[in-house]
Amino acid sequence: MRLRHLWLWLICWLPTSLAADVVKPALVEISVYADGHYEIELRASIEALLTGIDSRYKNTREAPTAEEYDVLRRLAPDALRQAFVPFEPKLLREIVLRFDGQRVTPRISRVEIPPRGYTKIPRISVIRLLGRYPKGARELTWYYPAHFGNHAVRVRQVDQSAEQYHWSEWQWIRDDSVSKPFSITEVASRRGLTEVVTEYVEAGFNHILPRGLDHILFILGLYLFAARIRPLLWQVTMFTLAHTITLGLAVYGWLQLPEAIVQPLIALSIAYVGIENIWHRRLQKSRLALVFGFGLLHGIGFASMLEEFGMPKDAFATALVSFNVGVELGQITIIAIASALTGLWFGRRGWYRHVVVVPFSLLISVVALYWFWDRLEWDALRAMAT
Repeated sequence: MRLRHLWLWLICWLPTSLAADVVKPALVEISVYADGHYEIELRASIEALLTGIDSRYKNTREAPTAEEYDVLRRLAPDALRQAFVPFEPKLLREIVLRFDGQRVTPRISRVEIPPRGYTKIPRISVIRLLGRYPKGARELTWYYPAHFGNHAVRVRQVDQSAEQYHWSEWQWIRDDSVSKPFSITEVASRRGLTEVVTEYVEAGFNHILPRGLDHILFILGLYLFAARIRPLLWQVTMFTLAHTITLGLAVYGWLQLPEAIVQPLIALSIAYVGIENIWHRRLQKSRLALVFGFGLLHGIGFASMLEEFGMPKDAFATALVSFNVGVELGQITIIAIASALTGLWFGRRGWYRHVVVVPFSLLISVVALYWFWDRLEWDALRAMAT
């Protein structure tokens, strides 16, 4: 009964997540200048704003406006800019910036939309706003409607004459609430070690569960191959070591690869693991080498998320290690759940390989091959080649 329910759940759930952009939070940076003006840098998906795809959806495919989103995602920057113009009054009307409780209304100074590029991941545009604030103001609050999506906001105090710049910490807002007040007269206090560790461990864990479907399937592929704990530990160790290396290199800016290459190869690595599960019964050294290589690719995928999340400059190493710990906890959780559903009950049965390992590995491979084909974008690859 357990296996039947698991099969039904996978068959119903996987197709809804096969080809979609993840709904990403907006990032808002407010710079307050000593001369009395402020500037706002809003990084968000204009396509998601125009189609009402917000944090209610885990990915764009779940939204009723998914097809409209896909059309906008393929537009050139100039065409998307024109499509955004009618939305600008709504944006200015619904965001709320207050200084000492007094609302101020910014104006849009510039909208920067990157080239269409690789359309299988969200295109993040930059909307720049500016205005003036009341003389003598001591604090500000910020409101960004929940139907625009989750977001994070921070404030920078700027005194250009004294060459002083002070960033606050990020406030992550996941409901329809106003930010806590930001002081614009006092240097923001820094978070303690415990707060940094907690925030980034949680970010790493959430990147695996529930958001990282491709990483979930890869770990399940490793688990299915291991009827015993030793082969599993060898594989997970190789994978962990590899993605730790590239995660660090990519976050520090020492390793950069185009998403148009990385994403299809990640999908192909998942398919390979599933196929090899079917054809081989014992752990080979070549398998460990391949798992290590695949881990290098997945580490670059982890890094793209971490870069968007933001890294504290005064605790960079702590945040990086904490994020990686969260990733490992997510992987361990996947293995524990899979073991509880199958291994503990059926792992020693003679029919376990035929009923569990082979069918689930085949399902993983089919899904991953579909991802590989879907993530290939020949225009982006040709553009890189030229």
